[in-house]
Amino acid sequence: MLNQLSMLTNYESRSISAENVNGEKGKGGMALESKVDGPARHLGQGWKVAPAYQIEPGEVLEVANIDGPGAIRHIWMTVGSDRNRKLILRMYWEGSDTPSVEVPLGDFFASALHGNFAQISSIPVCVNPNKGFNCYWNMPFYKHCRITVENIYKEPIVLFYQVDYILGDIPKGQGYFHAQFRRTNPVKFQDVYTILDNIEGKGQYVGTYMLWGTNSNGWWGEGEIKFYMDGDKEFPTICGTGTEDYFCGACCFAKEGEWKYMEYTTPYAGMPQVIRPDGSIFSAMTRFSLYRWHITDPIYFHKDLRITIQALGWDHDGRFRPLMDDLSSVAFWYQDSICKTFPKLPSELELEIF
Repeated sequence: MLNQLSMLTNYESRSISAENVNGEKGKGGMALESKVDGPARHLGQGWKVAPAYQIEPGEVLEVANIDGPGAIRHIWMTVGSDRNRKLILRMYWEGSDTPSVEVPLGDFFASALHGNFAQISSIPVCVNPNKGFNCYWNMPFYKHCRITVENIYKEPIVLFYQVDYILGDIPKGQGYFHAQFRRTNPVKFQDVYTILDNIEGKGQYVGTYMLWGTNSNGWWGEGEIKFYMDGDKEFPTICGTGTEDYFCGACCFAKEGEWKYMEYTTPYAGMPQVIRPDGSIFSAMTRFSLYRWHITDPIYFHKDLRITIQALGWDHDGRFRPLMDDLSSVAFWYQDSICKTFPKLPSELELEIF
């Protein structure tokens, strides 16, 4: 990427924020008043009058409405609330009424438990002190882009945001960015958890975020992830060797000799946050925030794609034991068309993290 920075182009840079809600050229910082009463009210126009927006209960804020061609290059957001999963982020391409992104805002930024800050230092997602959410996924569109944030909470939530994008001709053959949320609590005994299903078309899978909650004592990370593609039925083309392995860790994510979980954040994979109920490594109700980005190793599919993962741990007598854990996920992928087979988003109570 660095070797492309010196290449001159005809792209135009634009940015949408509460200080320039339409991203118009030469019209930033023109606000005279703000919905959020702030410390600049006595300074007047041009002095950070409207840096944020207060989203009322049940309100859908239209963050961006952009005519293309163009591409989203960076999104920054932070929220004035520690309530997890109360804001829903949606993105629509080319005028479609069906969102290609429909995810709780924190989960989209690999931070389902954002009420407790955790640093993330990866290539497509960075989360910096204090809850500064950053996304660098490339999101091209040819005709139109629309981004919304819905407040499903009973109280107002203040959102700070900035959407940085380019306008100009986009090369043909670009896939549409998608992100899909799912949750199952608990996973049925000896059943598999579905990360993604009913995807038809050509594209590439580029990342997984999971919030994994253990509902029983013991080690939980032996389950295999499986990628069924292009007509696979009973058995997949790609089969992982364990949950800790898929997220690029090993041996219970433990510190050698101490049996303590070690958080980590790297460009392509990480476990940036572990919520421990009592400090023990194998206690029930421990929660793990995990990400795996397929940046250099995307999973290519040409007809269809389905992804599952097993909840699997150890029994007391040394055998594998299927678990009934609380699993949530966000699947990230690109495809040649707009996917219209999203499952229904869970309700506010079904999204709740206990």
